[in-house]
Amino acid sequence: MAIAFRPATAVDFDYCAKLYFAAMGQALDELKLDRAAHALSFRDRWDFKEVRIIRRDGSDIGWLQSRIEVHALFLAQLFVDGPYRGHGIGTEIMHYERLGFRTTHEDARKFYMRREPGNALE
Repeated sequence: MAIAFRPATAVDFDYCAKLYFAAMGQALDELKLDRAAHALSFRDRWDFKEVRIIRRDGSDIGWLQSRIEVHALFLAQLFVDGPYRGHGIGTEIMHYERLGFRTTHEDARKFYMRREPGNALE
């Protein structure tokens, strides 16, 4: 039952888009956002070179996108497939604090974390 990751490829786009819009659908509706425009924006922001597919027991169960921005690791997106939500998988993946990250603030949708340069990884 260990969580593993594999690099994404361009063919993973549809899988990632499906999870993204399944999870974000209610927020898009509540914010009255144009879904067609948001789909185009998602395609522009999704970069398979930054994406890792989350795997459990040999199956793809989610994805995350991260990149280095101005000497910082930026976790852009994290999505877990519906049947696997609520089982602590996202929490397990987000245990960056054990790597020296700390939450600096949060809003209704995100946690913002920072790791100071020079902090040793544990």
